[in-house]
Amino acid sequence: MSFLKKLFGGGSDKAGAAPSVDGQEEFEGYVIKATLMRSGGEYQIAGVIEKEIDGELKTHKFVRADKFTDKEACVATTLSKGRQIISEQGKALFA
Repeated sequence: MSFLKKLFGGGSDKAGAAPSVDGQEEFEGYVIKATLMRSGGEYQIAGVIEKEIDGELKTHKFVRADKFTDKEACVATTLSKGRQIISEQGKALFA
């Protein structure tokens, strides 16, 4: 039965598990984590931006439509996209 759930998007064996981090970096006081999504034989841009504000860890998740066959290229582009989001939105990111 679990095979059919996976086939039709009904769940996974790791329900509630945190996504795996494929790469991360610090940028202007924020932490950017690449949490790539698999789509067929390709990797899709997905990441998390985190910052501790007043003792509370704030997070912002992002996903983009871009897909890559090379995992390292996707990680590099995801981190670059995270830097772009921080540069454009800054403190308003968590507002």
